[in-house]
Amino acid sequence: MPDYAKYRQKLETTYEDLVTVMRFGEVELPESGETVPGEYPVYTNVPCRISQKALGTNGQTESVNNIAYETKMFISPDIEMQQGDRCIVTRGNLIREYTAGEPFLYPTHQEISLQREDKA
Repeated sequence: MPDYAKYRQKLETTYEDLVTVMRFGEVELPESGETVPGEYPVYTNVPCRISQKALGTNGQTESVNNIAYETKMFISPDIEMQQGDRCIVTRGNLIREYTAGEPFLYPTHQEISLQREDKA
């Protein structure tokens, strides 16, 4: 039987990026106690690692250059991710926003496909 704890510990030493995970749901307003639909942070500055899955495509039009590409995020299997979560990833001084795909769990980590759509 593999020593998953040992492999997981070694794998997590490669997590050099940080992610803040935002999710839509019911949010309680502090001033009134009223519950309204909104976005709230689920996790803040969690260690992870991102890796580019495929080269970006360039959707140049007359007025806008659309950027779209996929990235993979590797993160602890203890973090509960959901498809559609907004992931704000910090890598050094660079901060980018992605939308999470469905997580794929392993005993040592989970892989999540992230999509980034932006305009250049």
